[in-house]
Amino acid sequence: MYSRFQLLKKFLRYYLTASNGKGHGVHSPFVFDFIIQVLRDRKKYDCYDAIEKVRAELRDDKHVIEVEDFGAGSAVMPLRNRAVSDIAASSLKSKKFGQLLYRMGRYYQQGTIVELGTSLGITSAYLAVSSDAEVYTLEGSKNIAAIAQDNLNRLEIKNVEIIVGNFDDTLPALLLRTKQVGLAFVDGNHRRVPTLEYFSRLLEKAGDASVFVFDDIHWSEEMEEAWKEICEHPEVTLTIDLFFIGIVFFKKEFKAKQHFVIRF
Repeated sequence: MYSRFQLLKKFLRYYLTASNGKGHGVHSPFVFDFIIQVLRDRKKYDCYDAIEKVRAELRDDKHVIEVEDFGAGSAVMPLRNRAVSDIAASSLKSKKFGQLLYRMGRYYQQGTIVELGTSLGITSAYLAVSSDAEVYTLEGSKNIAAIAQDNLNRLEIKNVEIIVGNFDDTLPALLLRTKQVGLAFVDGNHRRVPTLEYFSRLLEKAGDASVFVFDDIHWSEEMEEAWKEICEHPEVTLTIDLFFIGIVFFKKEFKAKQHFVIRF
């Protein structure tokens, strides 16, 4: 991954050159609508407090568990002892982006939702309460998945199925029984080849209204290469770069490929 200094330089460049995120100067009606109705929606929805209360408790939880790591952080996939609070601090998507995912699910109502990277279940919860859609979330570590399931139970969320195992095995099996993926959030293996493989498999189940979200697109040179290849794919018609995540649309009505970098 890039060093903190490299990431800071990249973020400053993004911040200074991106569209201001208020819709001014954006000539695409679809993207303008996304900015006004989703990105800049300041309403405080009822679910926010309950989910953020669980996040706060996780950040204070010093309980130590064994974690299997299938991602870029570990080529040999060892078991590691980690405190829940450390996992919450380093692995959970921030409130800002968790709530953005909620608003996206709520606004677009895409149907079946697939998440790669359950972690402790915070983004799973936001995705699940965004609509009545079934949510399938994949997690490599059984101990982390158990905590995520407990959190979902506490929040009385019923429309989530957690699938435990290596994504290389669990994603193909899931997609065999999935007609179409409406919304996908990919936050698991931060390497170029696996990210492109997940994209390729999910693409087979994408429709005109599907939305894919990729996490940490500027996390490393590999992830930037993967994001570039995704943006250039012929099935992709519009992309939005928010620096920490990238959003992909497939609407056939867009005759010319469009790419936006928006401050958020």
